[in-house]
Amino acid sequence: MHNPFSLSGKTIFITGASSGIGKAVAIECSKMGAKLIISGRNKERLAETVKMMEGDNHQQIVCDLQTDDGIGMVVENLPVVDGIVHCAGIVKPTPFTFASQSNVDEIMGINFISPLQISRQLLKQKKIRHEGSIVFISSISGTLCSYVGNSIYSASKGAINGLIKGMALDLAPNKIRVNSVIPGMVKTNFLSGEEFTEDQLQEDMKRYPLKRYGRPEEIAYAVIYLLSDASSWVTGSNLLIDGGFTLL
Repeated sequence: MHNPFSLSGKTIFITGASSGIGKAVAIECSKMGAKLIISGRNKERLAETVKMMEGDNHQQIVCDLQTDDGIGMVVENLPVVDGIVHCAGIVKPTPFTFASQSNVDEIMGINFISPLQISRQLLKQKKIRHEGSIVFISSISGTLCSYVGNSIYSASKGAINGLIKGMALDLAPNKIRVNSVIPGMVKTNFLSGEEFTEDQLQEDMKRYPLKRYGRPEEIAYAVIYLLSDASSWVTGSNLLIDGGFTLL
């Protein structure tokens, strides 16, 4: 049966695959037949992701993408791929007045500089195939709205939004597509810490027309679309998945 969303025969590289959205993207892409190369900082959690993936011949790269050495390790060890999904990212809420230079460097480094450098270096080494797809995980914060204490994070995602527009134009002659997914709040391990109580989360969900947060696999389905041949005429786009939050 013809399936335009199939990833069979495609090799996909995913950053931040040891948890959250990156983990879900890796698992769901494996179900669609992709051969995956996944990266993350935590060896044990990365191995757990692999155990949950379907198929074999998947590869792991344990590295810290906040460092030049980590980025170099990825670029050196990666074969030619059909797609890249930039999932690695951090959220560190800090009121703007109290944001230190180290806060700015850390958040912009992993959320913006790292995916920019990885993409640029892989393109220079011709490690992204003709008609390939690059997908960034962005956010409604910084592209459509923001939150208290989230100015630096929002800036990093706003920068990603501008980056993909220019990249999409620059890479169009090579038929390489560049897009992003911009989720609202997604229920990941980030929400299971001590920062928020369950009552606070339940109250916040009421702000969403669909009355719940997104699930990581729902973001993964959007990524699969952008990686697959089903989106072969889509580039420079931001795919909004926010349960209707930005309608209000």
